[in-house]
Amino acid sequence: MSQKRYNQEFKQTVVDLYHSGTSVSQLSSEYGVSEVTIYKWIKLHSPIEGAEELTAAEVSSIQKENLRLNQEIEIFKKGYDHIREKVTEQELIDHIENESEHYPIQLMCRVLKVPKSTYYQSFHKKPSVYEVENKKITERICAIHKNSDGRYGAPKIHAQLLKEGVKVSIKRVQRLMKKAGIRSNITKKYRPTPTQKPVEERENVLEQDFQTTTINEKWVADITYIHTIRDGWCYLASVLDLHSKKIVGYKFGRKMTVDLVVEALDHAVQAQNPASGLIIHTDLGTQYTSETFQEKLKKHEMIPSFSRKGCPYDNACIESFHATLKKEEVYRTRYENYETARIALFQYIEGWYNRKRIHGAIGFLTPDECENMCRAVA
Repeated sequence: MSQKRYNQEFKQTVVDLYHSGTSVSQLSSEYGVSEVTIYKWIKLHSPIEGAEELTAAEVSSIQKENLRLNQEIEIFKKGYDHIREKVTEQELIDHIENESEHYPIQLMCRVLKVPKSTYYQSFHKKPSVYEVENKKITERICAIHKNSDGRYGAPKIHAQLLKEGVKVSIKRVQRLMKKAGIRSNITKKYRPTPTQKPVEERENVLEQDFQTTTINEKWVADITYIHTIRDGWCYLASVLDLHSKKIVGYKFGRKMTVDLVVEALDHAVQAQNPASGLIIHTDLGTQYTSETFQEKLKKHEMIPSFSRKGCPYDNACIESFHATLKKEEVYRTRYENYETARIALFQYIEGWYNRKRIHGAIGFLTPDECENMCRAVA
């Protein structure tokens, strides 16, 4: 016959009855527990004299918990030295200061291996030249990041600092940005899948040769989708100069029509007045292969060039612009309707992208700066 098991509450109740005056023999008789077992329970679950009413079981439990905590501390201690190498003394001091309301400073200094004298002296210590410099650079980083509306990451902030004459490494910029909690916007990209229709191959004059010597030699054009709450999908047709990376023409509309791409081209021609022989590269979309658009190219003596079927890399530069537009502007906003989207795109292209946004491919100049330099030497 297996031994009967009793839960903790049962055992404690029997012990409490014993302390209230019931004899062991009576308890044994009433509850079917041997006197030896009851005496064992009394010893284990009765308060220990001078131990603030702790039972032997509670003392045993505390001892086990203490052992476990000591073992955990030992584990942390063994790994702490490796971690400590990656944390600066000032960061530890800042941590102690932040937690001083919750834990004794002396204890934290001992655990984190920071001399108390070092901690207290830090409040009277004069900042080093390097620390003062870091503070100034961080202020500029914050300002540049804010002026970019949160769009710039470390590479562009670093480039902007160099343009301002601040000599600093990219790693230092990254470190200061991390410390200040600054990073560029990262957003999800999405795009509706257009209906696939058979298309006829046309001549690819550009053949992924994106190199240029000056502005208005090669343009690339494409259409992208912009969603609005009330008006649904709207469409942006853009024309980009491969030399300056400038959006030389664009048109935003409610429908993806031939007129949309023609007006974008008209705006580019009006703004740039290019010489004959300019190559304009597009995909094989019906808007760009239309007779109306092709006649417009002939009128301006432009050379049409088309991407191969299913090869977005042939038009990678304008695809890249639209991806940047989506990441930095479109996916950060919910446009109420066509008009609010139109204004926002105007502000982004005209107020930000062409005029202020520096571009790594053109020596971290803005598209306008690059174009102006070309016109100055023409």
